[in-house]
Amino acid sequence: MQMNCYYHGEVQGYTHSDVSLSTCSGIRGFILLENKTLMVEPAFDHLSNSKITDMLFSIRQHKRDVQKTTKYVELIIVADNREFQKQGKDVEKVKQRLAEIANYVDKFYRVLNIRVALVGLEVWSDADKCAVTQDPFTTLHEFLDWRKLKLLPQQPHDNAQLISGVYFQGTTIGMAPIMSMCTAEQSGGIVMDHSDNPLGAAVTLAHELGHNFGMNHDTPERGCGCRMTVDRGGCIMTPSTGYPFPTVFSTCSKKDLVASLEKGVGMCLYNMPEVKLLYGGQKCGNGYIEEGEECDCGELEECMNPCCNATTCTLKGDAVCAHGQCCEDCQLKPAGTPCRESSNSCDLPEFCTGTNPHCPANVYLHDGHACHNMDGYCYNGICQTHEQQCITLWGPGAKPAPGICFERVNSAGDPYGNCGKDSKGSFAKCQARDARCGKIQCQGGANRPVIGTNAVSIDTNIPLQEGGRILCRGTHVYLGDDMPDPGLVLAGTKCAEGMICLNRQCQNVSVFGVHKCSGKCNGRGECNNKKNCHCEAHWAPPFCDRAGFGGSVDSGPMRQAVLMCSFPFRNTLLSKHANTILLLFFYLNNLFQKQLIT
Repeated sequence: MQMNCYYHGEVQGYTHSDVSLSTCSGIRGFILLENKTLMVEPAFDHLSNSKITDMLFSIRQHKRDVQKTTKYVELIIVADNREFQKQGKDVEKVKQRLAEIANYVDKFYRVLNIRVALVGLEVWSDADKCAVTQDPFTTLHEFLDWRKLKLLPQQPHDNAQLISGVYFQGTTIGMAPIMSMCTAEQSGGIVMDHSDNPLGAAVTLAHELGHNFGMNHDTPERGCGCRMTVDRGGCIMTPSTGYPFPTVFSTCSKKDLVASLEKGVGMCLYNMPEVKLLYGGQKCGNGYIEEGEECDCGELEECMNPCCNATTCTLKGDAVCAHGQCCEDCQLKPAGTPCRESSNSCDLPEFCTGTNPHCPANVYLHDGHACHNMDGYCYNGICQTHEQQCITLWGPGAKPAPGICFERVNSAGDPYGNCGKDSKGSFAKCQARDARCGKIQCQGGANRPVIGTNAVSIDTNIPLQEGGRILCRGTHVYLGDDMPDPGLVLAGTKCAEGMICLNRQCQNVSVFGVHKCSGKCNGRGECNNKKNCHCEAHWAPPFCDRAGFGGSVDSGPMRQAVLMCSFPFRNTLLSKHANTILLLFFYLNNLFQKQLIT
């Protein structure tokens, strides 16, 4: 597979223009202008890559602009056996097509401060590794199970998408669970390769990835703003797309994304991907700091970084750093400087280490940790409760219904009461102990569900033995052919004391081992998702058993050292010996505090 043949950019002289092109095998891609979208396809097979590249004189290359607020989706794309056959049983051709798809998707998401980093490609050239059928729901179920059990342990990643050569039933060309980014069970989707132009599959993949992020469809009732009219493609999250393909997101999508991120969706996206895993080849100017580089601020024309030489990817003058939340005025911020606040009760803050320009990777409380006044448990960095899900569906004032509602309604095994679908796509009845992990049952709130325009209220009156009746309010939410029912209780929700919903079953929270993990923190800290102690402010990791500056080995120290506050390392000889001075200070400070304690 050819490297360094994927480009992002803009057209000189045209504001609000976007370009995404591939020159790997002929030139193809799209050019987005203010009032039109131009599709570029190979015209002459005999054109060499050098001649094709010469044709890009009017396009300024913009590859991978790394910004402080950028989130990174480490993506793996899998091609099934039918896709392999469709591409002439040529593995390299399939990989090139998948890489081109990823390049387009990366371009779509850049305006949202999200980078889609392709860290893995897999082609099922011998046989499918999971069942792939014309039933999209079954295929999605099987693929997500395979990802969790086989792919994720083999290669850690944030999201996986299946590109299939199978034609799905009905009008479905893709499917993905909503608000599932970063979860082991559901962070992924399936995409039918429905067009000769890889841009078609790229748009569908971007659409399904949007569902993973929590984006809903752009329906007329929502009044979404889209800078591209329908005849020019519209926006990516429209329920159905055609030609020309959409390449931009609507105002609704942006609002949905912000809302999801504020709820804690995407907790795994705050670390930069391992550059050695990236597809596309090493290149100064691609926005990633690779081997032999001190910095990388993008192409010369786009670089606005005063600390980095864009031509050589080296630091300027006395600069110590050029990128990252812990780099300011080309110098490292002191240890203990907050660089990422906690986003919710299950998230943990991160702090500068004083030795690295980048904020440590995001960490959060260990799964199974009690939260929300003991009403819920942390799961993937989010405090999931029935109450919060009822509010999401029914608005303020909604609350979960009594347990009898869950038991009676979800024992039916029909569209209105179930524990999801089995591998054959049939509605599954809930066992009594699992009833609170099926369809959510609520009381109060608005007269009709506030999510989706096709949501149906399902009211059930249950008579009580002592007289009277209980009103149970369920929902059947139809958000489109490409999304499973969001009216089901979310994984990680507390279903009883000491119990949590996993795989539609009410399981003991002890499966996470949170108490065993926290036990090593000596009562002065909590266990994080990496099974390390996050210590209180005056205690030191890894076990919170000695005086220190708090935090964890993953998050950085919670408190600033007085020396660091008084004497920040600037362009002096001190900056070259910052690590040694910092370590010496920590040692002396710990020794001094131990003497005070004894």
